[in-house]
Amino acid sequence: MSVRDEVFVGPAALRGLIDSARPVVLLDVRWALGRADGHERYVAGHVPGAVYVDLDTELAAAPSAAEGRHPLPALEDLEASARRWGISAGSTVVVYDDAGGTSAARAWWLLRWAGVADVRILDGGLPAWTATGGGLETGDRRAERGTIVLRGGQMSVTDAEGTGALAVDRGAGVVLDARAGERFRGEVEPVDPRAGHVPGAVSAPTAENLGADGRFLGEAALRARFEGLGVDVAAWQPGDPRPNLPVVVYCGSGVTAAHQVAALASVGVSATLFPGSWSQWSSDPAREVATGD
Repeated sequence: MSVRDEVFVGPAALRGLIDSARPVVLLDVRWALGRADGHERYVAGHVPGAVYVDLDTELAAAPSAAEGRHPLPALEDLEASARRWGISAGSTVVVYDDAGGTSAARAWWLLRWAGVADVRILDGGLPAWTATGGGLETGDRRAERGTIVLRGGQMSVTDAEGTGALAVDRGAGVVLDARAGERFRGEVEPVDPRAGHVPGAVSAPTAENLGADGRFLGEAALRARFEGLGVDVAAWQPGDPRPNLPVVVYCGSGVTAAHQVAALASVGVSATLFPGSWSQWSSDPAREVATGD
């Protein structure tokens, strides 16, 4: 299995997994900023066998100025949720949404962080599933309770101090801001206290990981994209003797940044997530804010 195939699964490959003897747990993670109808959309139609996951309550702790809008959930809470979703040791987990994986990637990252070995994002999500002939199931579904035991810390995280220090020292690594360009530049700020970005960060909108069809760009295109943003992708390839300079990713609240981490993982780069992201940074008036390009 290629590195990319460890991160993404296409609709045809998903059908193969479902038809095989392997236990597959399907998680529907439909969420969008400013919308609260994810569950209703799930009930109206989802990949057969999928369980709904509430991003705000199951993939995050309660919001606060000190921790941001989507802090990481307590490990014991995530474990209880994962068991309710039907995850056990050895489960293959496939997560999806209807927005190119931008919310499903939060579940991918959290479960990988918590030690679930085989978690993949359905490339293209629900639209790709239906476009290739996949049927839908309606109503709510409850999974048979799983027995997974989680152990946190399996994916790299950093805090505001670590992010800020790396951003201003370009020779030590790179910090990618995964929000839309207008939010990075400080032209608009719809939800957080101040507009702008972490001084020294590089604008890298998550949406640019995707093609016009809503699926992730190919490996060569993603490598070129991240190399152009200052990531030394080649230094992360097996056998390369150069040091792996750290890559930190943040967004508004740690959701779409996980999509960037997944895209980087698909080309062999193990990026670090700043979970508090801009919602945490901008809530502290002592922290500097940069605007413009």
